[in-house]
Amino acid sequence: MSSPTDIKLIVFDVDGVLTDGGIYVDDRGTESKRFHVRDGFAIRAAMSVGLQIGILTGRSTPAVTLRMAELGVNLVIQGAHDKATAFETLCQQAGVLPEDVAYVGDDLIDLPAMLRCGYPIAVADAVEDVRSEAHYVTSCNGGCGAGRDAIEHILRAQGRWDEVVERYGV
Repeated sequence: MSSPTDIKLIVFDVDGVLTDGGIYVDDRGTESKRFHVRDGFAIRAAMSVGLQIGILTGRSTPAVTLRMAELGVNLVIQGAHDKATAFETLCQQAGVLPEDVAYVGDDLIDLPAMLRCGYPIAVADAVEDVRSEAHYVTSCNGGCGAGRDAIEHILRAQGRWDEVVERYGV
């Protein structure tokens, strides 16, 4: 397995990682999701210093399409029931080896990708089987800044977090 210093791409699950895992459906059947603004900030910050970001989710929703487009994330696979194969596809699209990828997950469907990546990460409220495979567990629950935590962890290990901070005059 790789260390966080080797990571070139971070791949995120969505439901339970970038969201709190709740599925909100109104009376018309329209689904919505709640994304944390700090995760979005960190995604943009990571990309601004050259770290690639990918999305790999088992569900397919317009909310993910819209949010990722807003953030400028182009490596997106939705509706992936076989996350092992989809993970390999994302690696090829990004031009990276699986060992140069961190994967952030929360549930059993994420294990095939987590077991193939170089640096598996679990959110704080992930199921035990996922947490036990992780090299890093975020301090935040899914949808509550876990994405920011994972990105900051990687960028700090790479010595690039200061570059992000300096952009804001600190």
